[in-house]
Amino acid sequence: MSMPLPATPRTNEAAATAGTGWDDRPAGRVAGPLEASVRALDRLAEWERLDPLIGPVRKAVRALPLGRGRDVLQGRHLGHPLHPALVHTPLGAWLSAAVLDAVPGSSRQSRALVGAGVLAAVPTAAAGWADWAEQHEQQMRTGLVHAAGNTLAVGLYAGSWVARGRGRTGWGRALAYAGLAVVGTAAAIGGHLAYRQAAGANKTEPVPHLVAPGWQALAPVAELPVGEAVRRQLGEVALLVFRHPDGRVDVLADRCSHLSGPLSEGRVLDGCVECPWHGSAFRLSDGWNVGGPATAPQPSFAARTRDDGTVEVCLPGAG
Repeated sequence: MSMPLPATPRTNEAAATAGTGWDDRPAGRVAGPLEASVRALDRLAEWERLDPLIGPVRKAVRALPLGRGRDVLQGRHLGHPLHPALVHTPLGAWLSAAVLDAVPGSSRQSRALVGAGVLAAVPTAAAGWADWAEQHEQQMRTGLVHAAGNTLAVGLYAGSWVARGRGRTGWGRALAYAGLAVVGTAAAIGGHLAYRQAAGANKTEPVPHLVAPGWQALAPVAELPVGEAVRRQLGEVALLVFRHPDGRVDVLADRCSHLSGPLSEGRVLDGCVECPWHGSAFRLSDGWNVGGPATAPQPSFAARTRDDGTVEVCLPGAG
């Protein structure tokens, strides 16, 4: 079984002088600029003044008649969110335009790149909104600020494109550089949302590292109701267990890969279980995600019943 490594204490001179080996910062110490910026980003998640906007915007995004296009925008067929992959196109175009703006005689090419970035921002934003509408409240607050920054940046770049077309090249460059500053800030907020707040991350990735390898006893088969999803615990990992009328037992990690919803509390229909939080659907037989917004499947455990009636489970690749 894989276990986390112990934390390594600081060995710098300041830590040694303090004699603690850890964090000896005075309680009243003023945070440095980097720490202050991180704390400011953290506070976006608690900015409750955004809540009156979240409900109507979320309802509008969910009401869009996207059909299976919603799965495409959310990246279910890729196995991870689509939005981060699309971001590179508008950012790349705008960064290239910024470089060309510093090169004499490149105004025409710069304008083309600015326009290309504006056009590429449309599907990028659509994918972002599709993800945003299925996130936790704290993530949605941060995401709303991220989206507002990107919207402002697109507006500045659109203005830059128009100004350049009217021969106001200097004004167009100024708007583009302002847009680059704004989109860079929005990107930092997006990175915080993705990595600090784990928006879009596979919430079941740690499961194989928390389960011991090999077959392990789970429960007597007589204690498992037929045709009903129940929750059982295997060490630190919660499991969904479903016993079929023919005696087969399907076992999945219980916490949804999307946002950790309890699958054992969801509906079971046509061989699949639906997450009660956001509606992601997974096949009971192998954990495959057949419906979004989840982009990753559920860890699926092999199961067998011993002669004494004890159900044993094994997760391939565990440990």
